[in-house]
Amino acid sequence: MLSINPEKVCYVIQKARELDVKVAPEEMSDDQDDIERILEDYADDPTMQELRDFLRAQSDDDLKEMLALVWIGRGDYTADDWDEVMGEIDDVRERHTVDYLLGTPLLGDFLEEGLAAFELACSDYALE
Repeated sequence: MLSINPEKVCYVIQKARELDVKVAPEEMSDDQDDIERILEDYADDPTMQELRDFLRAQSDDDLKEMLALVWIGRGDYTADDWDEVMGEIDDVRERHTVDYLLGTPLLGDFLEEGLAAFELACSDYALE
């Protein structure tokens, strides 16, 4: 059964969505104002680094559960398959799970759907 603190998952959802709204620098024109320039997606993006650092600081068990939530959220499994999913995930550090999560398109959506499969929602938690 899900043991990760849902607030951790909601934090990742929030940060992943902040990254989703950014635009690539080449899509910007020179006449756009500074607010739009703030949203440019650079390789050294502080939001990406913040999310990467947060994920790297998590326990192996929490990373396993986040990965399982992504797989459930995208429809590969259901909440009833939790034990099976957890059994399929082995060494999260050796498998570069942090990079896998960060490279997952729609990460926030999949995590949100994964939480919903357990009848949890970020609206139930106060985030900064």
